[in-house]
Amino acid sequence: MKKIGVALLGLGVVGSSTYRILTDQADYIRKNHGVDIEIVHILEKNKQRIEELGIDKSIVSTDINNVVNNPNIQIVAEFFGGIEPARTFLLASLNAGKSIVTANKELFSKHRCELTDASNKGGGGIFFEASCVGGVPIIRTLTLGMQGDQILSIAGIFNGTTNYILSKMSNDGMGYSEALTEAQRLGFAEADPTADVEAYDTMYKLSILSSLAFHKSVPIDKIYREGICAITKEDINYGKEFGYTLKLLAIAKITNGKIEARVHPAFVENNHPLASVSGSFNAVMLEGSNVGDIMLYGRGAGGFPTGSAIVSDIVCCAKYPDAGRGLFDNSVLTNSDFNTDFQCRYYIRINVSDKSGVLANIAKVFGEYDISISSMHQLEPSSDSASIIFFTHMTFELGINKAIKKIKALDVVNSVYAVIRLI
Repeated sequence: MKKIGVALLGLGVVGSSTYRILTDQADYIRKNHGVDIEIVHILEKNKQRIEELGIDKSIVSTDINNVVNNPNIQIVAEFFGGIEPARTFLLASLNAGKSIVTANKELFSKHRCELTDASNKGGGGIFFEASCVGGVPIIRTLTLGMQGDQILSIAGIFNGTTNYILSKMSNDGMGYSEALTEAQRLGFAEADPTADVEAYDTMYKLSILSSLAFHKSVPIDKIYREGICAITKEDINYGKEFGYTLKLLAIAKITNGKIEARVHPAFVENNHPLASVSGSFNAVMLEGSNVGDIMLYGRGAGGFPTGSAIVSDIVCCAKYPDAGRGLFDNSVLTNSDFNTDFQCRYYIRINVSDKSGVLANIAKVFGEYDISISSMHQLEPSSDSASIIFFTHMTFELGINKAIKKIKALDVVNSVYAVIRLI
């Protein structure tokens, strides 16, 4: 039976869960997958965690050279997160001819080309199933399950923290701050939630997945990004009145030969499959040229779901090491390869002075930018102002931005409360 030595870099939540799965499921993996996986070395400085897990201290250190220079280690799994020292340690491992496994979506999206070059030179593979959508097997689906299709689009809910927050706001009537605090209390959100709520985490994942889907490099600076911090429960409730559910979506597609990639809050119709994805769950929808629509759904975060994806990568690497090589086309694309002026329908909520001529002034601005209104709804007015909701037909992003800027400058407009895209 093939014997494979593994090193674990870090024993945080995911690293500890991976250790437990590898040890608890060792017999199952040997019996059903035909590989004998041995944890040869662990990098960890937290002595209490080592004792809690019952790990033999003789295989634990804080020196990466004990991993890089050990010929009995074929696979290095990293759990540090962030850029450094993860980048340096993984590059050293690849240069030593070892394969790597990582859930580090920030590192991978920012330094994919560098890691790929090291993989090509050293001969080791790169396995990163756990970097996108936790335990949902989206990477393997794209790389090993859809060779008969061109991927036309990829869309979904890629971040469990924001989905939990928006679900609490929608289902329980919480405000944003209250829902965020609840998410932090339950461990869904970090003490500093910026990466999640400002949509950086989702942007990193979309960069990886769209690059795989379209066989072209989609760097993070080509992805439009907008987080959920400005979302109010008022707009969520108004959306519900009109049959919509609010989600933070990642969307990438090929439009007229150009790549369109964006991350932003969006209203989806209640009968859309993504509308029912609630709490900390994630979902990915793929459209293939022949198979049509595919949807994958599951837990997008957490120690054991993510650890499950890590172990899946370790087993895959042990059995099929070539599966982790040559997955990306790292050729540099130009701005002309990307479509930034995408088309959407829009929900726009504006507060205006309650006087005659207001609608005519706003309609004139929309007309200047060829923005067609599908419906308009006036909310209950106060003594001297009124709020109006507009829904547009399909129109261009740049035109909406210019129109909103001009509308904000009108004397009769007190505030533009919200501009939310619809799918």
